[in-house]
Amino acid sequence: MTTGNGTQPGAATAPAAPVIVVGAGPVGLLLAGELRLGGARVVVVDDRPGPTTESRASTLHARTMEILDSRGLLAELGLPASEPRGHYGGLPLDLTLPGSHPGQWKVSQTRTEELLQRWARALGADVRRGLRVRALAQDATGVSVEAEAADGSVVRLRGCLLVGCDGEQSTVRRLVGAGLAGRAAGREMLRADVRGVRIENRRFQRLPGGLAVAATREGVTRVMVHEFGSTVRPRPGPPGFEEVAAVWKRVTGDDISGGTPLWLNSFGDANRQLTRYRHGRVLFAGDAAHQQMPVGGQALNLGLQDAFNLGWKLALEAGGRAPEGLLDSYHRERHATGRRVLANIRAQSDLLLGGPEAEPLRALCGELLALAPVREHLAAAIAGLDIRYADGAGGTPLPPLLGRRLPPSVLDTGAGEVWTPALLRSGRGLFLDLAPGATTANATTAAAVVAGWTDRVVLARGRPRTGGALSSATALLVRPDGHVAWVGGRTAADRWAGAHDALRRWFGPAARRRASAAQGQEISAAIGTRIDMGIDSPLT
Repeated sequence: MTTGNGTQPGAATAPAAPVIVVGAGPVGLLLAGELRLGGARVVVVDDRPGPTTESRASTLHARTMEILDSRGLLAELGLPASEPRGHYGGLPLDLTLPGSHPGQWKVSQTRTEELLQRWARALGADVRRGLRVRALAQDATGVSVEAEAADGSVVRLRGCLLVGCDGEQSTVRRLVGAGLAGRAAGREMLRADVRGVRIENRRFQRLPGGLAVAATREGVTRVMVHEFGSTVRPRPGPPGFEEVAAVWKRVTGDDISGGTPLWLNSFGDANRQLTRYRHGRVLFAGDAAHQQMPVGGQALNLGLQDAFNLGWKLALEAGGRAPEGLLDSYHRERHATGRRVLANIRAQSDLLLGGPEAEPLRALCGELLALAPVREHLAAAIAGLDIRYADGAGGTPLPPLLGRRLPPSVLDTGAGEVWTPALLRSGRGLFLDLAPGATTANATTAAAVVAGWTDRVVLARGRPRTGGALSSATALLVRPDGHVAWVGGRTAADRWAGAHDALRRWFGPAARRRASAAQGQEISAAIGTRIDMGIDSPLT
């Protein structure tokens, strides 16, 4: 197989053209950083002059916090406010689950974008703002883009691949002619951030006329309101404050018209998804690929996890080293995940925005949420901890860890402890030798197995704590996105069975010149050093 830049798998030459990312929101910036970690050149274009200054998404769920930890970004983020209580369609739901970051974490989108932009640029991403894409064309060797700058001048770019991360109203989607399938918005919630009002906090309060939410933080009150029976109102832009204040008064009886609006917005209950996330050399991630009501903070997290799945695959493809079908696995894995999340959100939006007719169903759901297995199942779905990328084979039971994310764990290396997310910070795959009784023979064997892939896979060794999620495993191959791609056998005879097949499947052929066993023992810099066990590596 040859890639878009004409290089052969395993070639060490740099890509002739960059990957172009359209959209410098959190999804596009995380993708840019992942591409740079994988060695690909990347140009990000966005029509905004800088990161958003609007409130927008402010919730990061457990899996997203693990992702940021695996790239070393939590230390800079600091200790955001966390809340174990979430909701399911407005019904209280405890999101606490085993893991390093239970619950939900409150981080403004402005802060998330600033953090990811600094990280991506520090890695060498070329982020260009004030450019509005107006045309694109793809051919057998790449993608050409025409963008308009703020001064009216035209900028032309050429890339090997392009990813649309440009949101619900995606220009890339329109130019490619990629259509969304599903339910268009029929109902909506109005939302505003207002200063100078004093009203009671309301948490998904259902009143005779509608649904009301209000919360005040640092002198600013966010109100959200839906009037039962109302439908989406066509507008050229966001709603006016007069409209929000009028609906709020009709539903709650409170007058907020004397406040100062800082931000106004509305969102509907659209529930639509692209049929295909890949169209030739153009791919989609985030809200450009799926449109959903931002209930429970799931929309942003779903998009960030799209980017995390795609970045390393796209980097291998751009560098001419991707195995056959790797890039297509992005659609297969993330479209299925997106479909499940959208179904979950659609059920929640019906519970949330439904009028009196929804009350019997809400009562039943309230009873079910009181059952521990139901609560845990829905909490894991919202937190992104239930995702599994694995295909069953003829009904054969899969190893418990296969396809799931590597559980954040502490390993004893014999020279200190290491936090497993720290082993993923290079952006490469991880071959993890977990066998008891560290011996030279064991270590050499593990090094020999992975020797042909040490340019793409880090080898590490350690023993997990007794009783932990990894205590029964002997060896694992972990993809750069933290999902387990192979599980070692339980006996000495089959311990490495299938390891080479898994390495080839996910990372391409072994290097033409095999490294020696000593060279193959490339250990993460985190091993042998005691990792700081603060917010960057929690043990709870």
